Amino acid sequence: MKLTWLKNFSKSPTGEKLIGNFAYYYLKFVGLTTRWQSVTGVKETYEALDKYGSMIVIGWHGRTLMMPYFWNKSRPLNALVSPHHDGRLIVHILAKFGIGNVNGSTDKKSTEAAIELMRNLQQGNSIAIIPDGPRGPSMKLGMSPLFYAQKSGKPIMGITYSISGSKIINKSWDKMLVPLPFHKGMYAITEPVFIPADASAEELEKYRLQIETTLNELTWRLDKEMGLPFIEQGSVAKKSRKETEFAPAQPTGEQ
Repeated sequence: MKLTWLKNFSKSPTGEKLIGNFAYYYLKFVGLTTRWQSVTGVKETYEALDKYGSMIVIGWHGRTLMMPYFWNKSRPLNALVSPHHDGRLIVHILAKFGIGNVNGSTDKKSTEAAIELMRNLQQGNSIAIIPDGPRGPSMKLGMSPLFYAQKSGKPIMGITYSISGSKIINKSWDKMLVPLPFHKGMYAITEPVFIPADASAEELEKYRLQIETTLNELTWRLDKEMGLPFIEQGSVAKKSRKETEFAPAQPTGEQ
């Protein structure tokens, strides 16, 4: 009975807000107490924003916890988030970091989300997509970010990090990295990649593989530097009958 009450409370608006606030302050504490050995790409990110107006930020599902930490609140960024319970928790955390969200779901609302993401890019707001979520395969790049880049002319940049002493949840499909305070850390961003408007399906696949490989190799290098075990790509989540997750639609170019 007590567990059922606690579970129901965690899914209530009040419970989600409390948990989201706790998670934010914990991640903020981790960020402040981490001895950052290397932080590369942050300056380049804001130089790219000044030059191109907005961008498509990507990162792996297992590395989402600390991704917002370095984002400058003065630069508009909206993340694609599922409307389900976990997504609502993420919205609370992102809001505390000064990051907005675009609500997504399957069926007709996926098209609405795609249009909203394109509008954000065109209006100078960057967007964030987790391209191996919500169910994997882990560390495998889906095509969605490439289509947004192709339609908008905006660059794709990948974010990753590693913190020594982190706990890796091996039972989770994404091998989520849970950082602990008072450890060493490294944070890096990939070079911007532009997708030509006239890129063929074959060329899109080459770009997809290039971005995926670059982000993976960067992640593995940071993990090795931080003494963490090698994490293989390709894990998938178990299917749930109770929950339908968001799969972003391809942009239509509608305004």
